[in-house]
Amino acid sequence: MEKSKKKAAHPLDNLLRTDRIPHIWCAGCGIGTVFSSSLIALQGSGIDLKKTVMVSGIGCSGRAAGYVKLDSYHTTHGRAIPFATGMKLANPELNVVVFSGDGDLFAIGGNHFIHAARRNVDLTVICVNNLNYGMTGGQAAATTPSMAKTTTTPMGNPEQPFSLPLLAFASGASYVARWTILHTRDLTKSIEEALLRKGFSFIEVLAPCPTGYGRRNREAPLETLRLYQERTITRNGAHPTEATLDINKGITVGKFFEQDRPTCVEMYDRTCRPSFSQESA
Repeated sequence: MEKSKKKAAHPLDNLLRTDRIPHIWCAGCGIGTVFSSSLIALQGSGIDLKKTVMVSGIGCSGRAAGYVKLDSYHTTHGRAIPFATGMKLANPELNVVVFSGDGDLFAIGGNHFIHAARRNVDLTVICVNNLNYGMTGGQAAATTPSMAKTTTTPMGNPEQPFSLPLLAFASGASYVARWTILHTRDLTKSIEEALLRKGFSFIEVLAPCPTGYGRRNREAPLETLRLYQERTITRNGAHPTEATLDINKGITVGKFFEQDRPTCVEMYDRTCRPSFSQESA
């Protein structure tokens, strides 16, 4: 009799809710690659996964929290960072990862992002930027390139998009990087670095959305990857003002900024604990 063959386990099975696989992301979508890099980085970082939390908002990327076998929270639209901040303040020992999309984090959730970065809350924020609202029909987002077509800008987007690295830097983030899904090794390394450092760390990841953005701009998934290969320029240490995101001028990727400064919890302890001690005395 032939010996029964046991199916080999996937290297990430211990971090995946395999009962929820296959996932709902579209064919050609880049979110799965970003999610995979995040899980590999979580494993490689050596942090205590029993003290690690993933928080997501609403949108295609927000579904990630439901697939990870960690304490995870799929929160309301635009509120991933406030939820994550509350958990970090309540239990500073937690490793808190926010995994969400450009619409959730920078449109409805933009104000929360700015102030969490300003306070240097100890969070790792991974933003999957697919340049539109992919889940709700492909509408224009705060990151949609000028003159790009969406369901709400069929003649082309008349507005200028946010530069996410520049916004993060100007708001006070202590770690800022941008990669594409084609730069998986760099991306994984960057996420691991962010996990192991204190402070507000932000990583933007450019990812194709063939269903929402791609078909309206006549850009197939492989064409997007070709553009990532041919038009990206890696400039580690470049000032965020120089981090261009323009198909014609080039797409700047790299680790742009890193600086150690006291976290939100550390500053509250320095400010408030002496007062408590004096009152107790």
